[in-house]
Amino acid sequence: MAMLLARVLFVAAALVGAPVAFAQAAPPIAHGIAVRIDPGTRALSGEDRIVVAPGPARVLTLADRFTVDSLSIDGKPAPSPSREQGLLVWKLPASERQRVIEAKWSGTLAPLDASLDHRQALSANAPVSGGEGTFLPASARWYPNVEGAFANFRVALDLPQGQKGLVPGRLVDESDAGGRYRARFEFSAPVDGIDLMAGPYRVESRDVKTASGASVKLRTYFHPQVADLAGPYLDAVARYLDLYEGRIGAYPFTEFSVVSSPTPTGFGMPTLTYLGIDVVRLPFIRETSLGHEVLHNWWGNGVYPDYARGNWSEGLTTFMADYAYKERESAEASREMRLAWLRDLAAVPPGQDRPLGEFTSRTHGTSQIVGYNKAAMMFYTLRDLIGEAAFDEGLKRFWREHRFRVASWADLERAFSQASGRDLRPFFSQWLERAGLPSVRLVDAKIEPGGGARRVTVTLDQGAPAYRLRVPLVIRTDSGDEERIVDLDRERATFTIETAARPISIALDPDVRMLRRLAADEAPPILRQVMIDPSTVTILLSGPGRALDASSELAAKLQDHRLRVASAAGALPGAPTLVIGLDGEVDTWLAKHGLAPRPANLAAKGTAQVWTIARNGAGPIAVVSARDAESLAALARPLPHYGRQSYLAFDGAKAVERGVWPSRAQTATLR
Repeated sequence: MAMLLARVLFVAAALVGAPVAFAQAAPPIAHGIAVRIDPGTRALSGEDRIVVAPGPARVLTLADRFTVDSLSIDGKPAPSPSREQGLLVWKLPASERQRVIEAKWSGTLAPLDASLDHRQALSANAPVSGGEGTFLPASARWYPNVEGAFANFRVALDLPQGQKGLVPGRLVDESDAGGRYRARFEFSAPVDGIDLMAGPYRVESRDVKTASGASVKLRTYFHPQVADLAGPYLDAVARYLDLYEGRIGAYPFTEFSVVSSPTPTGFGMPTLTYLGIDVVRLPFIRETSLGHEVLHNWWGNGVYPDYARGNWSEGLTTFMADYAYKERESAEASREMRLAWLRDLAAVPPGQDRPLGEFTSRTHGTSQIVGYNKAAMMFYTLRDLIGEAAFDEGLKRFWREHRFRVASWADLERAFSQASGRDLRPFFSQWLERAGLPSVRLVDAKIEPGGGARRVTVTLDQGAPAYRLRVPLVIRTDSGDEERIVDLDRERATFTIETAARPISIALDPDVRMLRRLAADEAPPILRQVMIDPSTVTILLSGPGRALDASSELAAKLQDHRLRVASAAGALPGAPTLVIGLDGEVDTWLAKHGLAPRPANLAAKGTAQVWTIARNGAGPIAVVSARDAESLAALARPLPHYGRQSYLAFDGAKAVERGVWPSRAQTATLR
């Protein structure tokens, strides 16, 4: 399952503006929270003493599912709150002196629903509790929160025996006696919210010395069914801390925990990550997504994105974690990841694209492609431009100057400019401020007459308005390949290249090193194209019954937008099309429209087959074909995670075959 792990930032947009830009110079709010939770009854009661520094008007919020038992400001009862967007809201006027708010509240948490799929769990925003787990995200406003301000905190937890819990920060002490589990945590650095997790955890811990010499306490809070994986996870976290300390600077906290969740979550918070039980079981997670979440303690939780001016942390973390692991694996593995990023970007409909500088958090497939993939490829391109030494120095400089501070894309630009000794404003502005990508085309290439058969002229076109691009060209000669980089900063330009041996052919960026929109032959259709395009037409081939019900559910799971359903008896749509049906129905429909039959590499494999069909002048087709209704229903949970594939075969819910149709680089034979 492809895991895209990130912290979801929710803000009370109408109350404090959207997105929130936290005040960088203001001292933090201080919370002193005591909270008691009974997962059996889902009851919560809490107390909080909030110290607010002198300053501007503030907004205090609490979810309106809770009852306020008392709330006072400087010892005087607070006025009644208003209700706005599911919140109780108190407007606090500006004050030239420190204010102390004391609150007591109670209520019933929502029931834990372990049946949620990954997308539902990612977007859920309610405080939930049950015997298998409690999760109170900061975004659910489970405690009185001063909007738009950083805070530090002390939290005391009180849970029934058999349960253990935590919040980000340092574990001060804990006890498990008298039928209750109690623990106290503190977090002295500025933070934008407090998340709370609890469950029937078995806790393993380890003290380590990091590469910088710092003492760090590592822990796993694992459900019994995955408790045997504690050792390998602790080993992996220790390796990641050393790796990133070497590249960036000392780990900024005193501990790190890996916490299992009964739902398929993948969240990162300061000092911890919260992963679904089934995710924890996956053997590749320790080598991929876990490192991504550890790195977020530098980028995102150690330096805070200025959300009002864009979120750089997801792209930088993806580049330094997910992509770096592929680079260590092999050149081919890293090339495949770059190609996958560009395929995803090619799948984004032009009207859905947004400038990278507008990305704040992942809300659907398109925002993820821009905020993670495009940003990561931009950092790859930047490193290619300024060199690895300058890039690494820029990272360290950025960390030194902005640790526990808000930083923007402009601050990143400044750090890399200083490290490289060059003005990088034109580079950053074209990728951050413009939607879409350049479409570079190899228009013409030939051996120059009278050039001694070793001089090539090549014409490139990128359309308008022009980007500043470094275009890799690879010339195959009778003595091997020769690479050249040409600078394209106009809509169309012709370059003359001399070769050491007789040239045979020339290819445009065959190693996929340039951030651009792939041509049709370079980007064979993938499932994501029909999943994220709002113009996609859905055709359900089965008549009323279980197969149609399963088809309808699957279609809804596969698409990020409202379904546009067309009749199976109608003409073939010109828009991207999703077709779902049983095997015989699919074969008949393909033949009726003169389309190629089921691919030979999928025929008779498994209980269901999925594949894409490219069309000239029309959107791609994605076909889902299954043996019976049960086989269709089995695809609802796994198939949405395979958007990067061109074809798959499933045996029940297990993918037994998958891949992407071959791509071809833009190439010209030289004569």
